[in-house]
Amino acid sequence: MYVCVYQGITDRHIEKAVSEGAKHLNDLRSSLQVGTVCGRCKHCAHKCLSESLQTKEANCSPVYAATA
Repeated sequence: MYVCVYQGITDRHIEKAVSEGAKHLNDLRSSLQVGTVCGRCKHCAHKCLSESLQTKEANCSPVYAATA
């Protein structure tokens, strides 16, 4: 889904940025230029960022083996 029409940024771009270390909206602004034209995309970008961070955290959670 397109998040920022002006910059051509999609939710997949945001997911990739998160996988490369983005953690804040300012990180997306720096790397993807999200929110630098009209700012209408900030809310959606922040939502996509939060969802991507949650997914990343869930996938990176340590799995503890049961010891006997």
